[in-house]
Amino acid sequence: MPGPPVNPFVSDSDLPKQVDVVVIGGGIVGASTALELVESGLSVLLCEKGEIGGEQSSRNWGWVRISFRDPREIPLMIEAMRIWEGLDTRTGRDTGYVKSGILFAPKTAKDWARYERWSEHLTQHQIECRMVSGGEFNKLMPKHRMSAKGALYTPMDGRAEPQWAAPAIAEAARDNGAHVVTGCAVRSVDIEAGKIAGVVTERGRVACGRVVLAGGAWSRLFSGNAGIALPQLKVLNTVLRTAPIDGGPEAAIWTNNFGMRKRADGGYNVASVTENTVDIVPDSFRLSMAFLPALASTWQSLRFRLSERWLEEAAQARAWQSDDVTPFEMCRVLDPVPSARSIRQSWAGVTKAFPFFHQAEVVQSWGGMIDVTPDAIPVISKVDDLPGFHIATGFSGHGFGIGPGAGRLMADLVTGRMPVVDPTPFRLSRFSDGSRIRVGSEV
Repeated sequence: MPGPPVNPFVSDSDLPKQVDVVVIGGGIVGASTALELVESGLSVLLCEKGEIGGEQSSRNWGWVRISFRDPREIPLMIEAMRIWEGLDTRTGRDTGYVKSGILFAPKTAKDWARYERWSEHLTQHQIECRMVSGGEFNKLMPKHRMSAKGALYTPMDGRAEPQWAAPAIAEAARDNGAHVVTGCAVRSVDIEAGKIAGVVTERGRVACGRVVLAGGAWSRLFSGNAGIALPQLKVLNTVLRTAPIDGGPEAAIWTNNFGMRKRADGGYNVASVTENTVDIVPDSFRLSMAFLPALASTWQSLRFRLSERWLEEAAQARAWQSDDVTPFEMCRVLDPVPSARSIRQSWAGVTKAFPFFHQAEVVQSWGGMIDVTPDAIPVISKVDDLPGFHIATGFSGHGFGIGPGAGRLMADLVTGRMPVVDPTPFRLSRFSDGSRIRVGSEV
């Protein structure tokens, strides 16, 4: 089943023999990292096995939000939003970024109090975030028929177009001198004297002293072959989009059974907020203990199933040599079938809340695999056990909006300059150094 239409990107024809840094993965985090690095004066190869932005970077909701995030992500998201505001000018291309506001509508009085309490995380950063109700809520959500009487509202939140953003950033990286090669999987890292000396791609070796793995849902598999333990699982999220329709809200909303946001074409993206599908696979058992805290806090929004993915991942090679055909070449674009149940649920929710959506045509739906860590915040880190190797992955469904900030922080770590924010919460070693794994937006 084809995913959403991503802006086309024409690959470079030649693979360089040597660069300073190889970035593996052409999603928004990899593209942003490449842009930051090449603007820092380094020679860069951005290498993508499929197409730029072809997987979750083009399949997400398109929210650029700071509201209701894990507090550990807030400083980095502030930086990301600063970058988003100038990104169209910086890249010379349209990313669809609009500061339109996002609302989180509570279901109960207890939820209202919880949202109100959470807003204090932003007020300490002098960011407007407040509870709205009555006429203000109705103005933000015109024609609604929701039972919710109010919501947590963050005016600086916004939206962008996932099918435009990663290609725009990758093109800008190339404008600044980066090599960008698609349809070319990196098979493995080349290690000499215990540190990175290059990568081996399906088209040959590229010498380099530093590597950034920004492989999304594929990162655990690649890391494992390099001998690096990365606890990460995949969760299926389903999105539908409508044809253009008049009269809908400009602000996005998360409510009890759906989330939605307006698109640049006048249509809407709609998704379920209570239906995330988790395929039971061999890694589910290998990582069960690591993910127990996350399961305890999010089980109500997860639906577990045994599907064909068990056989697919059980048959997948977990170790290989650099001259072997790898799983990355056997699956150029991870394109999961969307959940029919999720589509029914979200569409029923949005048409009940906004009856005029009955007039809208559903023109497409798609699935995307979210890369999830045990504490639901990303890994943006150097790898202590392999000098020169860096990982940016596990964004747990929050990666699109924070992606430009993550690229900035990753570039800081690669170059050794002062990090734009404290990278400690995102270190890979937190999963092995005895740290308590904490989950949730109220950490």
